[in-house]
Amino acid sequence: MDERKLGVVESKFADIIWAHEPLPSRELVALCQQELNWKKPTTYTVLRKLCERGIFQNVDGMVSSVISREEFYAVQSEQFVADTFGGSLPAFLAAFTRRKTLSPQEVAEIRRMIDAYGED
Repeated sequence: MDERKLGVVESKFADIIWAHEPLPSRELVALCQQELNWKKPTTYTVLRKLCERGIFQNVDGMVSSVISREEFYAVQSEQFVADTFGGSLPAFLAAFTRRKTLSPQEVAEIRRMIDAYGED
């Protein structure tokens, strides 16, 4: 899954695509010029690399995602928990809540998620 990890700049680039997809590659070039101060070759180089890694596609000059933003970050989160906490979600939550207090709304949402999972 390392081929799907994104650096900071790649993440900003990916967010541009996810926010505007599908979009013509020339529009992507203009957005990257405006938001990242990139020239056309830089945009196409990064796009090509992310297409090779299976995250985006450029078909006949139309750029779109192969994997949604939500799916991408879900996989990244799963991999983080696996790598850092031996795959244990309870260990992750214990570490997370040691430094951040959950609001009553967050606790209620987590309970709803757990209850819904138990019903499936």
